[in-house]
Amino acid sequence: PGFSRSGATMSTALILDLDRVAATRLSFFLGIPALTGAGLYELKDALGAGVGTAPLVVGTAVSFVVAYASIAWLLKFVAKHSFNAFVFYRVVIGVLLLGLLGAGALTA
Repeated sequence: PGFSRSGATMSTALILDLDRVAATRLSFFLGIPALTGAGLYELKDALGAGVGTAPLVVGTAVSFVVAYASIAWLLKFVAKHSFNAFVFYRVVIGVLLLGLLGAGALTA
């Protein structure tokens, strides 16, 4: 699997001797401009697609609350645990995908 923006920023922050929580916070802070820009860019398409303003506002508010809760949980998690579970997951998925590609079950 590819290396995500958040994975790259967290890995770089850890290499630069930031702790896990600071590295995770930095990653999310660096994502704010990109995510805000992408949301604003897509706003015109969402409004032009016949989606009403009220459902769009409610959906955005619910997404914000869920994202905030998810980030709060993740920050608490990385404060007490290492990134090993995430590394293990990435390695397993990578090996699985390589195996599926090699067996011809998936195509690139």
